Amino acid sequence: MAVIDSAPDAVPDLRTPWVPRSNPWLIAFAVMLGTFMEVMDTSIANVALPHIAGSMSITPHQATWVLTSYLISNAIVLTATAWFSRTFGRKRFLLICIGIFVAGSLAAGLAPNIETLILALIVQGIGGGALQPSAQAILLESFPVRKRGKAMAFYVLGVICAPVIGPTLGGWLTDSYSWRWMFYINIPVGAVAFLLVDAFVEDPPYIRHAVKTALDIVGFVLLSVWVACLQIVLDKGQDADWLGAVWIRWMIGIAVVGFLAFVAWELTARDPLIDLRVLKNRNFGSSTTIMMAAAMVLYSTTTLLPLFLQTLMGYSAFQSGWAVSPRGIGSVVGVLIAGRLMGKMDDRIFMATSLVALAWSSYLLGSINLNVGMFSVTGPIIVNGFAVSLLFIPLTTVAVSTLRNDQIGNATSIFNLMRNLGGAIGISITTTMLSRTSQVWQNELVPNVTPLNPAWRHSVKHLQAALAHTGPATHVHHQVLAILYHSLRQQASLWAFVENFRFLGLLCLVCVPLVLILRPVHHHTLPNR
Repeated sequence: MAVIDSAPDAVPDLRTPWVPRSNPWLIAFAVMLGTFMEVMDTSIANVALPHIAGSMSITPHQATWVLTSYLISNAIVLTATAWFSRTFGRKRFLLICIGIFVAGSLAAGLAPNIETLILALIVQGIGGGALQPSAQAILLESFPVRKRGKAMAFYVLGVICAPVIGPTLGGWLTDSYSWRWMFYINIPVGAVAFLLVDAFVEDPPYIRHAVKTALDIVGFVLLSVWVACLQIVLDKGQDADWLGAVWIRWMIGIAVVGFLAFVAWELTARDPLIDLRVLKNRNFGSSTTIMMAAAMVLYSTTTLLPLFLQTLMGYSAFQSGWAVSPRGIGSVVGVLIAGRLMGKMDDRIFMATSLVALAWSSYLLGSINLNVGMFSVTGPIIVNGFAVSLLFIPLTTVAVSTLRNDQIGNATSIFNLMRNLGGAIGISITTTMLSRTSQVWQNELVPNVTPLNPAWRHSVKHLQAALAHTGPATHVHHQVLAILYHSLRQQASLWAFVENFRFLGLLCLVCVPLVLILRPVHHHTLPNR
């Protein structure tokens, strides 16, 4: 272990407030642009998977490895951000990551086959993994504690709007040009972000004079193993029938053993890759738990709603993306309110109110049927965007409010990892529930398909009369049965979606008591650390 500069006057005084030379708002815009690009990329490719599969002559199942490969490399690098920042400097590391992300995007756009595309997205994920925690740490360090609420409001606006814009933009680019443009569009955005970060961002003293330590190789390997196995299980478990597949059982076992070994190693290592002890901080540990649950709701809703609109309502990819885009309106309103009221009232009131509003939006979505109009979807989704903004801003601020500035980099890595894992777990649970409960409801509805049921007889008679001119009686009878069976499957799928949305609403309400665990943060008494 070697110190960068051992001279006494080179050691920074963490009690002395550090003020960046550039305007903090310019720094905020610079780091938010790169984060916006990376977050949008996690959702933009969803709508293009069928097009990617078709152009590369692969199955849709194989195409899903496009997303899985990106998420695995993204999550692994995300947790090592604090070490890389200490070693190379946070600004330099952020610039390197933006460059890697842009290079991976270019390679993905030019990929001639699925193997090259997966390799390019692994590279892209390596670059993108550090963008969020680095940007968040830089943002929190650049603003005094009293103004962190407004800074996070600006940051959260980009993080929340990006997944909303992603599917709409991805659908338009795919339909109008090619799926490759979803990756090419990152090149000019990344170039601008690189120039802005280079111009305005600087490292604080505790980063410039940080103690260099060797990379925790054991911790990094253990982390890579359990995160990769967990992500593969979450992405492929439903397709492989979960524990019905031997390889899934092996993956789960390796993930569990790898996770336990990782925790044990990190708690005893002299220079751990991630300092897990920061989770003992009451505000940070509780906020991380709430964030994980909130991410489950946010990512699951973003996945389920377009699926409902496309499979049951007949919307195109672009139309479904456009239908959920009003979430951005709610997000903007939530950001404006949070930015104005942060510090003027108890943050816990914000968060409890937000969780209740998020539960209400999920309950409204749990009341949909096959005859709903566009407003029946846009109304709840606006409430959803409003609630998420109003929750994420105080939650992110409170999470680090009682930590030292030099702990923030490590903390944001853990915070973002838990958010991403929460989203992956939420999507996995809800898609599994969607498939399984749809089968359950189909079995529940089948007993009603009998000539003894007056409603069934009436439907058959009405359809036979309407289709009588289309051919012989036997042909008409088969058509009628096919139409009614299709209707039964639609109703079963509808109830599966309803139960999913209601489950997400209940999850939000369960998290409300966790808010009471948090210590109140009095912004007017906080020092400008």
